[in-house]
Amino acid sequence: MTRVAIVGVAGRMGRTLVSAVNQDETATLAGGIVEPGSSLAGADIGELAGTGKSGVAAVDSLEAIKDDFDVLIDFTAPKVTLANLAFCAEHGKAIVIGTTGMSDDELEALDGYRDRVPMVFAPNMSVGVNLTLKLLETAARALGDEGYDIEVIEAHHRHKVDAPSGTAIKMGEVVADALGRTLKEHGVFERVGQCGPRSDTEIGFATVRAGDIVGEHTVMFATEGERIEITHKASSRMTFAKGAVRAARWVSSQKAGRFDMQDVLGLARG
Repeated sequence: MTRVAIVGVAGRMGRTLVSAVNQDETATLAGGIVEPGSSLAGADIGELAGTGKSGVAAVDSLEAIKDDFDVLIDFTAPKVTLANLAFCAEHGKAIVIGTTGMSDDELEALDGYRDRVPMVFAPNMSVGVNLTLKLLETAARALGDEGYDIEVIEAHHRHKVDAPSGTAIKMGEVVADALGRTLKEHGVFERVGQCGPRSDTEIGFATVRAGDIVGEHTVMFATEGERIEITHKASSRMTFAKGAVRAARWVSSQKAGRFDMQDVLGLARG
């Protein structure tokens, strides 16, 4: 049985993760962390999530439950995630990271732990999204150098703080890698004013933030007389939460390394 602790247990994703762990027969809820000094410290995690009394109280520090869990699931913010990653390295814990919006420096810092911590780091834990990434790789190899323009369109709820989404960036990276391009050189993240016609090799991004949209992503391959669209739509955060719990079960038995959901699902190349 994999003992799982959840960071940000009082938030929207945290509450969904509690439900996902409770539904998994091979994982058990070992702890939940709220912000330091939060009045919710001491509250029952199950009651916070609306799943019924769990017998596990929320705490405001990882130190308080350091002997109680095997894997930490973190969908918070970059600085918080890096601090929690350091804690896991110090105390021999595995970690599943769904945090997005990291800067290049933060990503470099995260990668510095690959030899010290078993970690799954993925911008999207959905099984469907990760299958979509494989489809995009295939499509890009077949279409990208044959005169097809490539655009990534994503939509999320009004509360999301980073843009484009981590999933959109990952989709763009998969397409770019398949074509021998990079987003640093070929990604276009803004079109305003007299920006001129698109180039043949650019990969464009468009972002929507509105209402309660959980997550929608479309990659468009368009040419004269034809348009191919590969789309994934999520209607519930539970799809991400179940994927994260699956990743937690998987990474609990791994040696130190940086993995993603392609590894968890057995889709990694090679």
